[in-house]
Amino acid sequence: MAEAGFWDDNDAAQIVIGQLKGLKSIVGPLDELSSAVEDLGALFEMADEDESIAVEVSEEVTRLESILDNLELKALLNGPNDNAGAILQINARDGGTDANDWADMMLRMYSAWAVGQDYKIELLDRQDNEEAGINHASIAIRGPMAYGYLKGEEGIHRLVRISPFNSEGKRQTSFAAVSVSPEIDDSIDIQIEKKDVREDTYRASGAGGQHVNKTDSAIRLTHVPTNTVVQCQNQRSQHQNRDTAWKMLRAKMARLEEEKREAETALKYGTQARTGFGSQIRNYFLHPDQRVKDARTGHYVGNFNSVLDGSELQGFFDAFLRLRAGKQVKE
Repeated sequence: MAEAGFWDDNDAAQIVIGQLKGLKSIVGPLDELSSAVEDLGALFEMADEDESIAVEVSEEVTRLESILDNLELKALLNGPNDNAGAILQINARDGGTDANDWADMMLRMYSAWAVGQDYKIELLDRQDNEEAGINHASIAIRGPMAYGYLKGEEGIHRLVRISPFNSEGKRQTSFAAVSVSPEIDDSIDIQIEKKDVREDTYRASGAGGQHVNKTDSAIRLTHVPTNTVVQCQNQRSQHQNRDTAWKMLRAKMARLEEEKREAETALKYGTQARTGFGSQIRNYFLHPDQRVKDARTGHYVGNFNSVLDGSELQGFFDAFLRLRAGKQVKE
């Protein structure tokens, strides 16, 4: 980074800065532990002579255990793309307007978590529903281990609540689907034949100003062999939307390759994920009581709002990492 001309290529510079942040997130706590453990020995000696220091020793041990626990979790983020940024897509599913509202709530949830982690967020695509909420949205979340943490969120998320869109006040169950792909840079070779990709342009919808709404600036790419579809309408320029859509498609292709490897492992060890009815990965309840429970790990939070505001979402990520690590140990 100290070399002359480092900032001449801003995109390349940002990649290096991202790598630096990832390394610092590991090396920093390791250095802190190393020096603190040396000081801990002296603290124990002082406690032998002064019992009042015993409380300070206990607090320091608890603090160091927390740092060590976080490092052990990060050590589980050992996938080939785990340190990459994440492209997260949210789609409203069954449940009518409630599902659209639920998808929008989830978009805010993940954004709030990212802000709490000091990650960067970029809106790539968003289609608002006419009544409320969104039909779908795509965001990029960039920061150390973003994809590693978020990839376990892929699947169906189920909400049960009294519907604010039902005049009779009936309970409504709604669903939203989350898809997560690694945001990979150009140094990673992903083979996509342009002849296999169909490009469609269309008029962007929703907010964005007169230019967005009056020109066919939005881009949809379909990878025909895999029926993979990505779209981008957030930028005013069709050229910018096309570039972003291709980045999203490369990310999707990288995720498909990763899924193939995971499926082979699952077939070998008989750990295939459930699909179809009842296959939701997490249940969120606002009625009859407030709670959120993960169907895979059993991780439970009794405060619905603390999950939706992102403050207690990390616990679900950590629980899934431990579950996955436990399966790997058994294998």
